[in-house]
Amino acid sequence: MRIVIAGGHGQIALRLERLLAARGDEVAGLIRKPEQADDLRAAGAEPVLLDLESASVEDVAACLEGADAAVFAAGAGPGSGVARKDTVDKGAAVLFADAAVRARVRRFVIVSSMGADARHEGDDVFDVYLRAKGEADDHVRGLDLDWTILRPGALTNDAGTGLVRLEAHTGRGPVPRDDVAAVLAELVDTSATAGLTLELVSGSTPVAVAVKSVAGN
Repeated sequence: MRIVIAGGHGQIALRLERLLAARGDEVAGLIRKPEQADDLRAAGAEPVLLDLESASVEDVAACLEGADAAVFAAGAGPGSGVARKDTVDKGAAVLFADAAVRARVRRFVIVSSMGADARHEGDDVFDVYLRAKGEADDHVRGLDLDWTILRPGALTNDAGTGLVRLEAHTGRGPVPRDDVAAVLAELVDTSATAGLTLELVSGSTPVAVAVKSVAGN
């Protein structure tokens, strides 16, 4: 498979790129800074220089041409302000999804957030973030894509266990980025999860079993 990842230099994306490349997939990651390219190559991915905050839908669709799947794993980051929640967490996600439609890439997986909700109230930066992610999710749901929305709990850098809880509603909890990447790799391959919004925390079920379980519901 050829898989294109938005936010290619992110912590989850680099882990995902390593997993996909190791199993033989052709992986490309969109990055904003040329100096990030070597990290992607080390992970086994092709770096593609493209700024989703300034690109057109045609620019992004050209990068997606010929892909079998697209994964949105970009984010403005915890140190960013309100404006970039709108331009990245919402705007870039909407752009990437629209470009996938234009490039006829059916399989689309988006990394959202536990608690994302377009109707979330509050004026703090995190409140704005949850609204932005919720609005992006709502947009993706309205598109003609085989989409799956993944909403991880509190992300940690602990070593992955390969054991998770993946359900429509899990309740809050932590989850290592290693395990998020492992779940994403399975979801990309499992189109039977299309149309599902899934929450993810650490648990007791092996990743592949957890994904197959929700696909069968």
